[in-house]
Amino acid sequence: MLTSQSLNGVFVPVVTPFDKNRNLDIRSFDELTRRLVGKGIHGLIVNGTIGETPLMDSGELEALIMTARQAIDATRAIPLIVGTGSNKTSSTVKRTAQAKALGADAALVVTPLDSYSDKGIIQHFRALAEAELPIVLCDLPHPGRGSLDLGTIRSIMEMDHVIGLRESTGNLSHVFKLSRSMSKPVLCGEDELFFASLCCGAQGGILAGANLDSDQFVQVYELFQAGSIEASHQAFDQLLPLIEFLLSEPNPAPLKWLLAQRRHIRSDRLRLPISELNHLTARNDGHLMTANETLLMV
Repeated sequence: MLTSQSLNGVFVPVVTPFDKNRNLDIRSFDELTRRLVGKGIHGLIVNGTIGETPLMDSGELEALIMTARQAIDATRAIPLIVGTGSNKTSSTVKRTAQAKALGADAALVVTPLDSYSDKGIIQHFRALAEAELPIVLCDLPHPGRGSLDLGTIRSIMEMDHVIGLRESTGNLSHVFKLSRSMSKPVLCGEDELFFASLCCGAQGGILAGANLDSDQFVQVYELFQAGSIEASHQAFDQLLPLIEFLLSEPNPAPLKWLLAQRRHIRSDRLRLPISELNHLTARNDGHLMTANETLLMV
């Protein structure tokens, strides 16, 4: 089981590859997972929002978890975290228990999408103790509710089964205040704020861009931890062209496109209603790729 003490470093929310017919490409997923584990990352996340979670059926999710577990066991022992969040508390508890049975070390649980009260959200996370799996809270802002207030986050983080927070609001003030007022780790959930979040006290990040150039994201973290702050900053600056490209359109379209271009997955297909990368974006950034070593990095 994952603990608060070991929840640090670079965690990669892996994409879910599909073939040309939009069926699950488990071979590409296995190869991508093994590649990521071999790049020195500190943890792997399956079924995060970048993995097109709402569009997966239960059998596919089971196959992904089992494949990731086998890849980790065969390569290098790092934590496996599974996204199990939903709007319905009983469903979230059930999914979390299933993830544990399939070999997950922890669950990443996003706040419910609907405009529930803070009291209801606190009760939602308290109920997850039943699943007996460590929980990482993901504070993801929603149009109807925004992000959680700091008091609600602290109430959830005080629960014994909750071991850390993915801070995805983009609010560095939150990162700073939470990192200094809680004993449990805060992880950055926004690639472009990774270095700044480390400076504010974050213990690492859950970073979609680390599906690519994983070892360089790890280098940013490890240099920072070693006290080489300027070198860490320089390493992060080298990642900015990649990060800016990944923000050019809603993910996972740019991420899957570039993974396919580098032949880390066989296709950039997404499941509808998510659409592939705009051809104009691909063409424009194709010129950037030929001129920028970061985007060409394997």
